[in-house]
Amino acid sequence: MAVMTRPLLNRRLAEFGTTIFAEMSALAARTGSINLGQGFPDTDGPEEIREAAVRALRDGRGNQYPPGPGVPELRSAIADHQRQRYGLAFDPDTEVLVTAGATEAIAAALLALVEPGDEVIALEPYYDSYAACVAMAGGTRVPVTLRPHEGGYVLDLDELRAAVTDRTRLILLNTPHNPTGTVLTRAELTAVAELAIERDLLVVTDEVYEHLVFDGTEHVPIASLPGMRERTVTIGSAGKTFSFTGWKVGWITASPGLTAAVRSAKQFLTYVSSGPFQYAIAEALRLPAAYFDGLRADLEAKRDLLSDGLAQAGFAVYRPAGTYFVTTDIRPLGAEDGFAFCRSLPERAGVVAIPNAVFYDDREAGAPFVRFAFCKKTEVLEEAVSRLKRLA
Repeated sequence: MAVMTRPLLNRRLAEFGTTIFAEMSALAARTGSINLGQGFPDTDGPEEIREAAVRALRDGRGNQYPPGPGVPELRSAIADHQRQRYGLAFDPDTEVLVTAGATEAIAAALLALVEPGDEVIALEPYYDSYAACVAMAGGTRVPVTLRPHEGGYVLDLDELRAAVTDRTRLILLNTPHNPTGTVLTRAELTAVAELAIERDLLVVTDEVYEHLVFDGTEHVPIASLPGMRERTVTIGSAGKTFSFTGWKVGWITASPGLTAAVRSAKQFLTYVSSGPFQYAIAEALRLPAAYFDGLRADLEAKRDLLSDGLAQAGFAVYRPAGTYFVTTDIRPLGAEDGFAFCRSLPERAGVVAIPNAVFYDDREAGAPFVRFAFCKKTEVLEEAVSRLKRLA
């Protein structure tokens, strides 16, 4: 029998195995540990939005293929959201595209806009799908590292500028930033915008945590800055804002040309998805401000509960300005290898976390950092904190 000598997996994906999230979630299930690794809530979102999905199912709305760009009701709600929140006017017919979650939006944007050999600058540490999507597009990822500073993480604008070459196609932003919880300031984003304009770069910006910002922090869409609307693809998602992560409803807003380009790639990925859920999210985006304020206040309290508990357990804590993750440094606990630490943590404390090194090209730079999710019930976080104190 002939033996296959060529590897089965496309070489562009050879460096990407099973995600760390799958490994750690399986470890949590096997050991009965509290899973603070993968970022999904342990409660559903608003009951009226769940009922809106049931109503759509029963009424036969979305049970067959929805329109390729997304149902008109959702596209209009997304356009209204961008206008009311940020003063950004988008035509729902030509400048809004609904996707199967933000992950598909990222993939479609990079597949559409990146040619083989193009360089893509991404802020490191970065969400793991960024690297895989750049690779699938044939691009070269160029990390610019956010570095710990005075209890948070900061972007070195000089390092960003130095990373741009004649081969740079786009900058891939994420703010609020997973996993560090950094929220880029207006001044930082203005500098990024000026660089993009000067060097004629596109910007793809992942803003799925836009409503999860704390301590009065301002979320600034880079598309709202002068000269950026025509060169920016903004990615949003319902999963993080409404706690229905399984529905996989995301979107992009961009100029007609960029939207058409992303749609050209997206139509050959899922084509369409989440039909009935699209109608429900259209209603969710029109919830009163009290919903968004309440979500933010609830998560801010949970952030403080977990951050304080981690500090008491002996971690150095980088209290996030946004998202629902908190990054910690394990070196005060006498550890330096985040992978080994996270794999032993279920046995030591009955809690699962994620090693931040998986979000870095430079694994050594991320080695001593570990991420915990706080999008859980208060009583779950309290129990996790109690268990983690065993480490002290």
